Amino acid sequence: MNIYNYLLDVINKKGAAYLLLIDPDKMPVEKSEKFAGICASAGVDAFLIGGSLMLSGNLDESIEAIKKHSNIPVIIFPGSVSQVSPAADALLYISLISGRNADQIIGKHIMAAPSIKKFGIEPISTGYMLIESGKVTTAEYMSGSKPIPRHKPEIAAATALAAQYMGMKLVYLEAGSGADNPVPNEMIKLVSSQCEIPVIVGGGIRDSNTASEKVKCGAKIIVTGNFFEDDDNWERIKEFAEAIHNK
Repeated sequence: MNIYNYLLDVINKKGAAYLLLIDPDKMPVEKSEKFAGICASAGVDAFLIGGSLMLSGNLDESIEAIKKHSNIPVIIFPGSVSQVSPAADALLYISLISGRNADQIIGKHIMAAPSIKKFGIEPISTGYMLIESGKVTTAEYMSGSKPIPRHKPEIAAATALAAQYMGMKLVYLEAGSGADNPVPNEMIKLVSSQCEIPVIVGGGIRDSNTASEKVKCGAKIIVTGNFFEDDDNWERIKEFAEAIHNK
């Protein structure tokens, strides 16, 4: 299965796609097995998997556990070049285009490319943009780059358009894990109005109304993660999926 085409098909049929992020450091394998089954039955379209550090988690084991308990795609959301696994269906080939750190724009990609080819993983080129969210996020700190100011949607729009012209398939507006504030609606509207490639929005989305709002503003893929690390919130996954699938 071509995962990029699968995502486009979901967007076409449902209006937007819902991806749930799993960090193996924060969700043990045993817990992710149960979580995967609940997500699949609740209408989640695909999983993202990865983390900034991977101190205690095991990427391969987590992917295999998820795939045993669900039949939806698993896409690596790499926090480092070591986060490449043949067990995954695809990988977001992320270039941090909001920053000016060359290592995060092309350097790490050169190191990871041979492994991606060797394992036969589908790479999905993605322009990744950190957006100011009210506090310093892990992504900002680890990447050593400044986020785009919240009140500068025109910078985000021009950056996203550049990503499209460079041949990237997706553009990702990221407020960051546990962000105080999600990506502003005005920014999503402007970026989506200027670009023809799907816009992903993630970070700081803690309720279904906010998720639905982002879709109405032009987001084609919504990502949640931190909120569902608490299993008390698992019963709300279907609520999020229904809010995002607005077609």
